[in-house]
Amino acid sequence: MAHTPVNHPARPIYRAIGGLIGLYFVVFGVLGSIGSAGNDFLAQDDTKILGQGTNLGYSLFAVLLGIVILAGITIGRNLDVAINQFLAYALIVLGLAELAFMRTDANIFNFSIATDIVLLVLALVLLMVGMYGKVGTDKEQEAFEKARLVL
Repeated sequence: MAHTPVNHPARPIYRAIGGLIGLYFVVFGVLGSIGSAGNDFLAQDDTKILGQGTNLGYSLFAVLLGIVILAGITIGRNLDVAINQFLAYALIVLGLAELAFMRTDANIFNFSIATDIVLLVLALVLLMVGMYGKVGTDKEQEAFEKARLVL
């Protein structure tokens, strides 16, 4: 994308923030798996971890999500940018869908309002991390700077 900054000076900070988001998902998923052990995979009960509703299905999904984010951050080389942006958009869609189905039987991940708010905030931060983490050559950075100054 032409409007995405290349070699942003705060890129290491954004990568660290992305790593913290991935770590949060892993920790939440592990705690959720422990807390919902013995329940049905997609149980809709009152299981809460860190103040958020969850079940075994969402907990395992969170662990997988965190591992993918951490793997992308570790590999880098703009793979993390693609992973972070794609997952951010997917998490926004998931959060909005769960918000729409929260009080129905379609709430398969046992979301509460707190879970949904945390997921949407983390998705937006992950999107920001993806937008400012792009790495490129000096030519690409110069082209971005020229295009930015024209706008």
